[in-house]
Amino acid sequence: MKIKLPAKVKIILDTLHQAGYEAYAVGGCVRDTILMRTPDDWDITTSARPEEIKRVFSRTIDTGIEHGTVTVLIAHTPYEVTTYRIDGEYADHRRPSSVSFTASLEEDLARRDFTINAMAYNEEDGLVDCFGGMQDLQRKIVRCVGTPSERFGEDALRILRAVRFSAQLGFAIDPATRDGIEQLAPTLADISAERICTELVKLITSKHPDYLYTAWELGITKIILPEFDRMMETPQNTPYHYLNVGEHTLTAMCAIPEDRILRLTMLLHDMGKPASRTTDAWGVDHFKGHGPAGVEIADTVLHRLRMDNDTISKVKTLIKYHDWRMHPEQKEVRHAVAKVGTELFPYLMQVQYADALAQSDYIKDQTLQRILDVWEVYKTIMDEAQCVSVKDLAVNGGDLIRLGYPQGPAIGEMLRELLEIVLDDPAKNTREWLLDHAAQARPHGC
Repeated sequence: MKIKLPAKVKIILDTLHQAGYEAYAVGGCVRDTILMRTPDDWDITTSARPEEIKRVFSRTIDTGIEHGTVTVLIAHTPYEVTTYRIDGEYADHRRPSSVSFTASLEEDLARRDFTINAMAYNEEDGLVDCFGGMQDLQRKIVRCVGTPSERFGEDALRILRAVRFSAQLGFAIDPATRDGIEQLAPTLADISAERICTELVKLITSKHPDYLYTAWELGITKIILPEFDRMMETPQNTPYHYLNVGEHTLTAMCAIPEDRILRLTMLLHDMGKPASRTTDAWGVDHFKGHGPAGVEIADTVLHRLRMDNDTISKVKTLIKYHDWRMHPEQKEVRHAVAKVGTELFPYLMQVQYADALAQSDYIKDQTLQRILDVWEVYKTIMDEAQCVSVKDLAVNGGDLIRLGYPQGPAIGEMLRELLEIVLDDPAKNTREWLLDHAAQARPHGC
């Protein structure tokens, strides 16, 4: 098999070869290239020791030299070059207590997580595949290198990575690997929230976010996202739904684009339902108040995962309003855009549409059409540059100060009052009308 290597990667491999060392592209870049996917980055493994790598190349950075990794800069582009190594004992399910260097490429590949990530390539030797990675790519299988319990015992994050690779590639997980996951899933409790978050986001933003079902089956979500388990245990005996809350969530994630904010919103949007569920005398379930409850749970989950504040704020806003059944009328849509914000309103429409697609056929067509009609009204409002925020008003805080308003809360309160008036009647968004109203409403003594 011949792989086309990027020019800068060839420079690194050729330079190491000319210096008398072995060197290969290794891991995910080889896997993705075989699958005709564009690699995120290119990693290189070599028989050269870190100090020898630094001697060979003029521009290097000691990024992980204690583990054998040196970053080599080729025309300002960084590439990680790592010495063949054998990992020592893993005492905490996270990282080896020590590493030792080896002259054997096969020994280096043997420490890697999955066979499809344990292949190496250079133009002289071609593909080096000691553990059947190519066969597993052809079979569309995620399988551990060696014994699953050993691989997962070394680094518990590999448990979640197995499902993530499965979701990204659309592959099945090898039965023995599944058994190892199920056995050692509780050890994910030893992994940092940041590492869990990275893998979880990659999983749910893949082409198969519904593979989170596999994580639930194998006991992974019980450790990293117990709120999802509660959704999988919550039925929805209502004409609007044909799936339980968790299954509805998985279906809704598949119905929305592969965007981080959108997928996180769909994952969390109904987490308030388990605690909000009531059943009436006719056996029909109701979930009154699940939106606000879901906002609180989402806040807890996202902070637990160490998510950034901007993401938390956006997801919580979308969950808060995800069940707002607005009518396709300009006045109501203007008020909605003002509450949600012009940046997030298109996201809200996608959230509502995906939510409806994952419901039963009962009034689904009407619901979808209403959402599309609201979207058309929104586009008209935007095309006509109608006022939907304080910054769109024909007056500003400076104008109010010149009217005699004191600097402070009174200015903000009046601007918000003017906005509410204009949202009801855009024709009043003129400087003359707004200043006249503000002058009449000016506090005594100003």
